[in-house]
Amino acid sequence: MAILEHTLGILLHPDKEWKAIRNDRHSFAQVFFSHVPLLALIFPVATYYGVTQVGWSIGDGGVVKLTTESALSLCVMSYFALMGGVYILGEFINWMSITYGVQDDAEKRHYEGTALAVYISTPVLLVGVVGLYPELWVNALATLIAGCYSIYLIYQGIPILMNIPKERAFMYASSVVTIALVMMVMVRVGTVIIWGLGVGPVYVD
Repeated sequence: MAILEHTLGILLHPDKEWKAIRNDRHSFAQVFFSHVPLLALIFPVATYYGVTQVGWSIGDGGVVKLTTESALSLCVMSYFALMGGVYILGEFINWMSITYGVQDDAEKRHYEGTALAVYISTPVLLVGVVGLYPELWVNALATLIAGCYSIYLIYQGIPILMNIPKERAFMYASSVVTIALVMMVMVRVGTVIIWGLGVGPVYVD
């Protein structure tokens, strides 16, 4: 799949890769479905193994693990949440592109906004592999590093992908970062609500 060829490049030489992505001209379906469903599997699969087979400890306590049924249901929900999050972020980017005067071609804009959401999410999706070792501090540190790099990709990618002046691109990128942070808060609130409805983790005795 051609889209996956950009995965390594966006991490190693993003400036060059953003220009290549801009010239691809794939459809929404190509840029989203050939990339996100596969990478979004990394976190739930790794985490399922980590929380059921490896476990984690709290203080001086013993190793804590989840039951396979509980872990499976939570990981399935997290998979669809990741998929939905990338899609919704892409739609917000597409919608905001009108405000920042990207271009009048709606179909072209839809590809670029979706591509931006897909590739800025790549570091966060890839770092899901740390779920194999579900210690809180390890996962928090890895997620923080990946999140910072994603923010860097936003500020670097928008002026290239959207082909707008850097001054306007900075405002655009700042809006995208704000939306992404709001979405993270909403996911955490939603998680608390779902757990309150009885779909929370079940621990092995």
